[in-house]
Amino acid sequence: MVNEKKDRQPSAMARIGMVNYINTAPIYESWKNRDHPAAWHLIEAPPSTLNRMLAAGELDLGFVSSHEYCRRPELYRIMADLSISANGSVGSVFLFSRIDPGQLDGCAVLLSRQSQTSVFLVQILLEEFYGVRPQYNIGDVDREITEKTQALLAIGDQALRLVGDPRFPYQLDLGAIWRRHTGLPFVFAVCAVREDFCQREPEALALIHQEFVRCAREGRQNLEAICQVAAPRIPMHPDECYVYLRAIEYDLGPEKQLALERFFNYLIARGEGSAQALPLKIVCQNGQLI
Repeated sequence: MVNEKKDRQPSAMARIGMVNYINTAPIYESWKNRDHPAAWHLIEAPPSTLNRMLAAGELDLGFVSSHEYCRRPELYRIMADLSISANGSVGSVFLFSRIDPGQLDGCAVLLSRQSQTSVFLVQILLEEFYGVRPQYNIGDVDREITEKTQALLAIGDQALRLVGDPRFPYQLDLGAIWRRHTGLPFVFAVCAVREDFCQREPEALALIHQEFVRCAREGRQNLEAICQVAAPRIPMHPDECYVYLRAIEYDLGPEKQLALERFFNYLIARGEGSAQALPLKIVCQNGQLI
């Protein structure tokens, strides 16, 4: 990987949120191997924490749940060419169930408190596609699994640790289920920037945007080396890590935008998102809205 020093270093402070799961390793490990202005502060946290911080103005931009944008679209723009998404199986967002998901009507389902998007996605899948209405509880997946829990939603590194757990013979990859029923990829997270930062620091935003896109590209090119660093965090074998990260995508092309619109339409119809989320407000790397 190239450690490239920038000739131009803006003085504007930028507080940047980065998801602290292994699925961002191609971007984050590339970022850590490059020089950046001291005024760019990177904050690691789970998606739910980053959502709260961005909404509260404690961050200026960063990777947040797609649902967060749909919930408060007046606060944000979506940065073009960036997402955490999958075109089918994602490998780290699962409904783990003791019984056939079609039999979960009225049953207790534990939902991880770490992600807004996946919480709403699993409800859409179960209610709209499987025709069941479980009893949902939000909690800590690592601590609150009991015999009464018939199914649970786990995401990120938690999900990777539960794959193959014999307590849950039904293990549904939410990205694959969404693809099966809609024919579309799914965008779990977007890189959102606050409107006030767009107006206040357009030059710094353009440079950070370009750097994120560059890191995503370099991360894909250096995936084997990144897996050697990232795999022990789970832990998992680097070869398994490579297979997993190959399925994670970081672009936001036309099909991904269409997928976001489909998801947002579900959220809006269910009263769980704002109608102002459509049409999407996407800012390109030169700072202009697409």
